[in-house]
Amino acid sequence: MENFSICVFCGSRSGNNPEYMIQAEIFGTLIAKNKWRLVYGAGNTGMMGSVANATQQGKSTTFGVIPDHLVKREVGKTDLDNYIITENMHDRKKLMFTNSDAIVLLPGGPGSLDEFFEVLTWAQLDVHKKPIVLINVETYWDPLIELIDHTISSGFADSAIKGLFTIVDTAEEAIECLIQFSQRSAAQNDADL
Repeated sequence: MENFSICVFCGSRSGNNPEYMIQAEIFGTLIAKNKWRLVYGAGNTGMMGSVANATQQGKSTTFGVIPDHLVKREVGKTDLDNYIITENMHDRKKLMFTNSDAIVLLPGGPGSLDEFFEVLTWAQLDVHKKPIVLINVETYWDPLIELIDHTISSGFADSAIKGLFTIVDTAEEAIECLIQFSQRSAAQNDADL
């Protein structure tokens, strides 16, 4: 389905495992192959830059949102199709979320965790039904998954929370999940007409 927008949360750093950047590049390439739009944090460093550059090389549309205070730090990527500078992180996350149909989490740091938990919480509260796909590159997110299991076993979350996101190991598997969702979404749209 064209006009399908994927919000990608990931690190503005490269990490210390080359596979993180490899998967970021593969994911951007596959977004473009499917003629989808990338929605992301508008940086040109680390994994963010890798996803964006691969998407652009594949001639797909890019939509980046960056807060003013990070333009220099994350090297704002001004050659995007849409490049928006916001006042703060909250506005950045809101714009990224509202302009996407699905959310994908690649390896990243505290910012990526913040973004993931916000959209997960919104899903838990029925604010949205967008798919959330966590790409667990070489077990990077295992501690996060264990933490979520711990919140469930400790009585602070219902086990149903694990049904609000899908865990995959590679960019290719994430794309397969998103293709299935986009096809269901397109079929639903057709049924609603």
